[in-house]
Amino acid sequence: MKKITQHALLILTTMTMVACADKNIKSHTPIPPPAPPLAKCDCVIEKPPVQITDAEKPVEPRLPDAAKELAKLTDYSLLKPTQWDEIDGLQTDNLSLAWPAWMQSCSTLVNKPTWQKACNAALQLNSQTTSKPSKNAVQAYFKQYFSVYKTTNVDGSDNGLITGYYQPLLKGSRTQSAQYPYPLYSSPNDLITVELDTLFPELKFKRVRGRLVGNKLVPYYNRAEIETEDSPVKGQEFIYIDDIIDVFFLQIQGSGLVQLENGEQVHVGYANQNGHTYNSIGRLLIERGELTLAQASMQGIKNWARNNLDKLRELLNNNPSYVFFRELPAGLPGPLGALGVPVLGGRSVAVDPKFVPLGAPVFLSTTEPNTNKPLKRLMMAQDTGGAIKGGVRADFFWGTGVDAGSKAGAMKQLGKIWVLLPKEFVLK
Repeated sequence: MKKITQHALLILTTMTMVACADKNIKSHTPIPPPAPPLAKCDCVIEKPPVQITDAEKPVEPRLPDAAKELAKLTDYSLLKPTQWDEIDGLQTDNLSLAWPAWMQSCSTLVNKPTWQKACNAALQLNSQTTSKPSKNAVQAYFKQYFSVYKTTNVDGSDNGLITGYYQPLLKGSRTQSAQYPYPLYSSPNDLITVELDTLFPELKFKRVRGRLVGNKLVPYYNRAEIETEDSPVKGQEFIYIDDIIDVFFLQIQGSGLVQLENGEQVHVGYANQNGHTYNSIGRLLIERGELTLAQASMQGIKNWARNNLDKLRELLNNNPSYVFFRELPAGLPGPLGALGVPVLGGRSVAVDPKFVPLGAPVFLSTTEPNTNKPLKRLMMAQDTGGAIKGGVRADFFWGTGVDAGSKAGAMKQLGKIWVLLPKEFVLK
């Protein structure tokens, strides 16, 4: 890690976390490609994006009132003790279907003292059957080792926003060509990340990103600067995609599968982000009168992109945020979440780790996308997201491919969340 001046570090305290949200669109007509490939480099998994402003001009961050209130709260302070019989839908879900996702959580949580007893009991229960434990056995297990907490909002209400995400399937190649012109970049060597809680504990989960110019930390290159022929991150390419829209929305989802011409599927996952604020292109299209609110669905944005290729590059550049990727091990059952384990379609959610411990079982009571059909499931909190902020807030992982993408793109439901924590867990 490069050294940062004390002056720059003091300035960093004025910076805050950025939100990011929108869903995928796709077009199969090429746009003039960026630069040809050089070498690739290794990178590491990072947590989602944070904003950085001009290091020469420290300013008071302008946060919405709700965000300011959330920032004041202590960890897990929005969890309220409740009873098992208050969980809406517990008896209707086949809890055994969530067991594989729980075993994924335990593969990491078993190393934490608070979770060891519960996870060791889960491993023992798992060893007693050749398949998943029965629904009744899973319910009895959780009731024996866990207490129930209801998540709330700052104002004490218990309804919140439930959105969806998925793992897109893209077409790509390990070599650049006219058919596959658009690179995925690995994390650049000059991109610096500063975890602010190492200096100021009250800024837990806050980080800033930038690059050094002399002895000053300045904002990293934005999307428009990166996606040029003379890209400042040239040399970091490791795979090439046939569709610029797929690349853009892969960055929104954070992970994906790339289908190569030889039939190989390559898992790619989030490695880092340039630190710039995420701007929703869907919202921008509405503001410009290009789409109505009703038209600004995933399919509607796809159609607009296909019909307005001459405007597409300018539209994308209005979102300065840029995500870097890394190639993940082959054969994963799902993309790697923030917990460091594969997330499973239909049984994993992204949460705000300030209010819901990563890895925890959560029971979600909401509805299917764009319907009133109940969706009540035991899930595992295995991922995070830049837009997932607050106590009653979750992003439902639908799986991989087109059908999962359609559900994720349409999901914007109200819901309630209960969190299961080991009886040994002590709330702060």
